[in-house]
Amino acid sequence: QVQLVESGGGLVQPGGSLRLSCAASGSIFGINDMGWYRQAPGKQRELVASISSGGRSNYEDSEKGRFTISRDNAKNTVYLQMNSLKPEDTAVCYCNAELRSSRGPLWSNYWGQGTQVTVSS
Repeated sequence: QVQLVESGGGLVQPGGSLRLSCAASGSIFGINDMGWYRQAPGKQRELVASISSGGRSNYEDSEKGRFTISRDNAKNTVYLQMNSLKPEDTAVCYCNAELRSSRGPLWSNYWGQGTQVTVSS
């Protein structure tokens, strides 16, 4: 089955950087948009950034300038470079992809298991 697997989370000090990766695997017909979401303790999940298959990116306003999303279509992988991290960035980060499995005709959203990002001194 299709899976999204995130990696790269961890503990960093304020001002530090992390690079998250998310690789899609399985029987995949195609992938359209991919994105990163995060969910902080006690808050709703929110969009951080998204990127189209052609490389067109969009960012949540407060994160633009600190975070950069990119993707490698040959590897079915999306990345999120996070710089100048703040304590309020602490959250579980989830990868999302609009993709079509080779087993069916529908385009659907898939989610990764999440990776913890903790920013603390």
